[in-house]
This record gives sequence, structure tokens and C-alpha cells, in this order.
Amino acid sequence: MGHVKRVLIIAPTSVVAVWPKEFEEYAAFPYTIRTLLGTKEKRLKELRDLVRFPYPHLKVAVINYESTWREGIFEALEDYDADLIIADESQRIKTPDASQSKAIHRLGDKARYKMILSGTPIQNEAVDIWSQYRFLSMRVFGDNFYAFRNRYCNMGGFGNKKVVGYKNMDELIRKEHSVAYRVTKEEALDLPEQTFVNRYVALNRTERALYDRLRRDSYAELEDGGKVTATTVLTKLLRLQQLTGGFLVEDDAVKGRLVSRGKLDALADILQDYVVEGKKKLVIFARFISEIHEIESLCEKTLAKAGMNAVAIYGEIRKEDRGGIVRRFQTDPDTTVFIGQIDTAGTGITLTAADTCVYYSVNFNFATYDQSKSRIHRIGQRNRCTYIHLIAENTVDGMILDALRRKQDLAKAVVDKWRDFF
Repeated sequence: MGHVKRVLIIAPTSVVAVWPKEFEEYAAFPYTIRTLLGTKEKRLKELRDLVRFPYPHLKVAVINYESTWREGIFEALEDYDADLIIADESQRIKTPDASQSKAIHRLGDKARYKMILSGTPIQNEAVDIWSQYRFLSMRVFGDNFYAFRNRYCNMGGFGNKKVVGYKNMDELIRKEHSVAYRVTKEEALDLPEQTFVNRYVALNRTERALYDRLRRDSYAELEDGGKVTATTVLTKLLRLQQLTGGFLVEDDAVKGRLVSRGKLDALADILQDYVVEGKKKLVIFARFISEIHEIESLCEKTLAKAGMNAVAIYGEIRKEDRGGIVRRFQTDPDTTVFIGQIDTAGTGITLTAADTCVYYSVNFNFATYDQSKSRIHRIGQRNRCTYIHLIAENTVDGMILDALRRKQDLAKAVVDKWRDFF
């Protein structure tokens, strides 16, 4: 209808890069989209370039929550003056007095249209809804959190500051749904039994330079290597894949050193949204031991505050101990994350306590990858299953995954087409 010329989308960091790909697939209208990632200067330049774009396309800026309130960026977003602001995974602004919540409230006060997207708008307490609706419209629940809390909450505990119960819930639900559209998985009859989601991780300038150098060196070695075999190509791909996972393994080194946290930060987002806030169990598969141990450390740091923990199975775990580890994940409500090395834990075990699986990295064998999907998608699973692939943008990650989805064993595919991967 022509009412919206500029859009601002605010999303978790790991989701920012997903939006351009969704626009590319589904937008049936002219648009120009920019992701505001990287250094402050780079973000501001992308926004300026978007504003200057001369054609009458819909202009779309996508930024992560944590950056919205930073000095210089907040003012630039105010000047951008978006007609429509979308808060994706809006539970990220559930805390009323958080800096990013306040910043997004202020941006929303200027916008003509607003939308929040979330599968879990109320994650722990009904009071979670106020800040999200304060962004949407002050007409629903007002602009005073304490008045909202007094209206709908019974307070108790130390200093009378703890929510111990609720009241007037029929009114709260009616007001909430006055501006909401809700659809459950069960109602979405066309939703596939298995859903595959790609989350793209952008390499920063240093990481990209490191990756490109390694790719060029690998290409040169293959070009000069005489007879090219699957073994030599896969060895070079393996080093590139280790780097996209965050690790650089030097020649003759036993252990890789951490050189990038891109995928780890994306995984931290997922742990926070799905496990800590969403109270769901999660399976994570990774290929390399260095990745497994770093993921274990991340889980320990992220889950401990919520009284949760993670378990792991990889090559060094004794076979006689693995059954107990699986049972713990399946039955203990506080054991919320299972970390598995895909070659070791990708077959023969049942992990149906979770309906969501994250692939931090995959191996080159289609049969192993296909088997790993069945750890959560098997008898005993009552929910539709979601698989999230973490992919470093413009790297071998996407090519390897494409090959596996075409049901190709990479070892058989790379000999004739190895140049495509480098």
C-alpha cells in the first residue's frame, strides 16, 4: 500500500544474516537490504549507503540487539527513522530496565508500524510480556511496568519483590491477543515433519584473510601436487573446515588454537533462546575434538546460572560409560544439552528428549550425517524435529552441506570437482 519505505529489523546476532536470504527467496517486490555487522564504522557506512540508495526499493536494515543502544549507532538508527520496526525473537527485550530494551522502546515510539516475532513471548513469567508490548503499543498494557505488575501479579517473598502468583489473567490474555496472531505447529498442517534451518556466521576481516590465505595455499598445493586423489583434497578441505569452526591447526600440531568465535557466539544465542529461556533440550553435533571441548566450556558457562548442565560423547569417552550418559540426557530434567562428536555419537543412540539439533560442523560422509538426524527423529519422538546448521558465510561449509543434501559422499565427489571447493 506504499506506507512503508524503510524497515529496521532487530534480531539475535546469529539470525541477522538469515534475513537477506529469506528476502531473496520470498520477497515478490523490489528491495535493498543491508546487514549492519562488524565494526561500528562498518555498520554506520552500510546504513549510510542504504539511505543513499537512489531507486524506489523497500529499504531494509538488519542489526543485532546488542548493538542498538551503542553510542553513535542508536542515534544513526533514530535518524534512519524506519517506518516499520520488526523485533525478531522479541523475548530478547523482555527485561524492562535493560539498556537494549529501553533503546528499542525509544526507536519504536518513533516508528509508524511495529511487529514482534516470537515463539516464546512468555518464557518464564507473565511479566515477560510487558516490555515487548511496551515496544508495540502503550495502549495495550500502558507505559508503567509497576502498574502492570500490580494489576496482574501477586507479590511476596523477601521485600515483597517476588512474583508469587497472578490475577486478572483472563483480562491479560484478552489484551495480549487483541494485537496478536498465534499459530501452533499442530495448526500449521503444511509444516514438514523435519525442518532445516541455516544460520549464517560472518567472518570478520582478520578471519576472512586467514581463510582466504589457507584456501589459496591449499589450491596451489593441489595444482602442483601431480595426481589429485580424494585423500589429498579431503585433507585440504578438513583444514578449511577446522578454520570455519574457529580453530587453526598448524602443520604437525596436535591441538588447534582458537582463532574465531563466530560459530560459538551463534551457538550461545541458540543456547540462550532454546535452552535457558525456552526450557527445551538440545542436541549439538560437531566433528572435531577441539570444537567439542570449546562447546562444553560454553555450555558450562551458559547453563550453570540456570541450574542446568550438559553431557558429551566423543571418541575418548569409554563405550561402557556412554549408555549412562544417554540415559541421563533422556531422563534428567536438569541435563538439557547433549554434545556429540558426529562420527562417534551419530549412530545407534536415542536422543528423543530433544526435538532440536544443531550441527556445529559435519563430516564428509552422507551416511553418517543422515544417521545423525535420526537420533532425535525416531520412535518415541512426539514433536516435529528442527535441524539448525551453523554455516560460515562464503566458505566450504555451504558447499559441503549442499553435497551432503544431494546425498553425495564427498570422498567420491571431490576428485573431479575439487576446484569448486577452493
